[in-house]
Amino acid sequence: MPKYAALIYSPAETEGTGSPEDWARVMAEYNEFGEAAGAAGVIVGGEALHDTNTATTITVKGGKGGDVLTTDGPFAETKEVLGGFYLLECADLDDAIKWASQIPGAWRGRVEVRPCLEFPEE
Repeated sequence: MPKYAALIYSPAETEGTGSPEDWARVMAEYNEFGEAAGAAGVIVGGEALHDTNTATTITVKGGKGGDVLTTDGPFAETKEVLGGFYLLECADLDDAIKWASQIPGAWRGRVEVRPCLEFPEE
């Protein structure tokens, strides 16, 4: 069954904001989604990410074996930040969209659904 990454983006200006009550409400919604999608056998992985100020972007200049350059922060300056992801195993893209639309990040920001590449086993 194909796998899909559901990448959860939120507005950058809201990162790290909100009261403890707001945070508890958001976590309750994510727990509710996790229980429903977990019971359906759709979630096969996922993680929440630390704030973007903990990100390090790596570029290797000159190709493989070249100079490793690091930059603090995310690669692109955007108005939205990647806050976490789920790895969903679904029948097809329509099924993945159905489940991703139930992730609380879909109504607080955006959820990008992207099919995962599957490489043949050797």
